[in-house]
Amino acid sequence: MSKPLKVGLMVPANNTTMEGELLAWLPAGSTCRTIKIPRGAGMLTRETMPAYRDNALRLAEGFREDGLDVLAYGCTAAGFISGPQGDAELSAALSGMLGVPVVTTARGMVRALQSDGAREIAVVTPYLDPVNRQLEDFLADGGIRVRRLDSFRAPDTDTLGRITADQVRELALKTMGRDCDALFIGCSQLPTHAILDGLAAHFGKPAWSSIKATAWDAQRVTTPVPA
Repeated sequence: MSKPLKVGLMVPANNTTMEGELLAWLPAGSTCRTIKIPRGAGMLTRETMPAYRDNALRLAEGFREDGLDVLAYGCTAAGFISGPQGDAELSAALSGMLGVPVVTTARGMVRALQSDGAREIAVVTPYLDPVNRQLEDFLADGGIRVRRLDSFRAPDTDTLGRITADQVRELALKTMGRDCDALFIGCSQLPTHAILDGLAAHFGKPAWSSIKATAWDAQRVTTPVPA
């Protein structure tokens, strides 16, 4: 049985989904303290990322005395917009600051899909098209091709916050195909805990989301490697 984890979570200020769903995917008894990163009402872009990143690094100091097992940097777009190198650099900076393993949702996404041998996937997101292209580039760096993609194309965080699990499920059903190895639902604001198992069963293929991938990666990095 996996041991409970003490998790520090960093999410955008508008996020109302990730803490509850992350705990639902972590071992029973796990705890989570969340720090929310200030942002504007618009969706994250390459231009707004430097200020968002600086805020994250400043606020992470608040976890120093918490005795965490792992820190989760829980914004998918903030990771992949920075690119593989930028995401890795932020992860290393946070880990060096706090002295604990750090998982980012963007890198967890790639690792989870790679663990299932997924090479060609279907993707559902809430992002605008320029951001979706950056997501595709990040996945391609990990050897994963986006064969099908559809999006809610939310223009702002208010619209994003109104997207329901049923709407996510319906878009996933329309987007996933037999020519894909797996389904991925991107964005840690989108609710997926209630629908992922059903989607995986329906398609007979792995179904991942940003939050599930983060929980999986947090357990991976905190599991001792057998001698």
